[in-house]
Amino acid sequence: MGDPPKIGLIAGYGSFPLEMAAELNKRGYEIHVVAVREETSPDIESVATSVCWLHVGQIGAMIKAFKNVGVSEVVMAGKVKKLHLFRNFRPDFIALKSLMNLPDRRDDSIMLSVTGILADAGITVLSQIEHSGEMIAGKELLFGKKINSKQLKDASFGFVQAKAIAGMDIGQTVVVQDQAMLAVEAIEGTDEAIKRGGSLGNGKAVVIKVAKPDQDLRFDVPAFGPDTLKIMHTSGCKTLVVEAGATLILERQKIADLVKQYDISIYGMTKDEADSQ
Repeated sequence: MGDPPKIGLIAGYGSFPLEMAAELNKRGYEIHVVAVREETSPDIESVATSVCWLHVGQIGAMIKAFKNVGVSEVVMAGKVKKLHLFRNFRPDFIALKSLMNLPDRRDDSIMLSVTGILADAGITVLSQIEHSGEMIAGKELLFGKKINSKQLKDASFGFVQAKAIAGMDIGQTVVVQDQAMLAVEAIEGTDEAIKRGGSLGNGKAVVIKVAKPDQDLRFDVPAFGPDTLKIMHTSGCKTLVVEAGATLILERQKIADLVKQYDISIYGMTKDEADSQ
């Protein structure tokens, strides 16, 4: 047998990098990680062949780290908080040149610039979905009790609206009840949108989370984990609908436990299903 194939992992915060590393290990990869200081869990050290710790903005050092170990394909997992662009930001020459040429500071603009720099250096960024295995949400009921026709109607209505809003790069989550929009995610983030929507509902609001119509699957694929369910519970929301095939489920066992504890239903919907309602 030959040597195992090598793959790079650009690891941000949260459980996603650890779950992605576990999936890559199952697939027989030798994993070489570039981890972000003050963001990535130290536990990444136990699941990788090598780990290089860098500050946000050290793009040249990241490229060098991957090239030193012979990595030409990488996958990204876990976000890096945007506040690091203003605090503890240590850009090298490559990063500064890239930032100067950005049309704006949107997440997509920044990430497209980074993937372009990596491509120019001979490093391909792979789709997050490609190696996510069981983390990818399937169709129809995923967890909890079967949803009723009224919830399904709200879900379909919200799905179409969420897609339109996501297409304008406003947000990717909406909260709906009785086919009325209670909340739309904007710069405040998903959690605050759920809180606001739940406070306006009567315990029957449906939370819908979708991918952008032109979602770049190399980064920022929609995801949910235990924290989303905890926010839903405190806000009185009992139903979560996510886009099937384009949403990541993080910490699946914790999700299953919380679904039972909070009596929450989670459903995977496709665009075709939403359009047909």
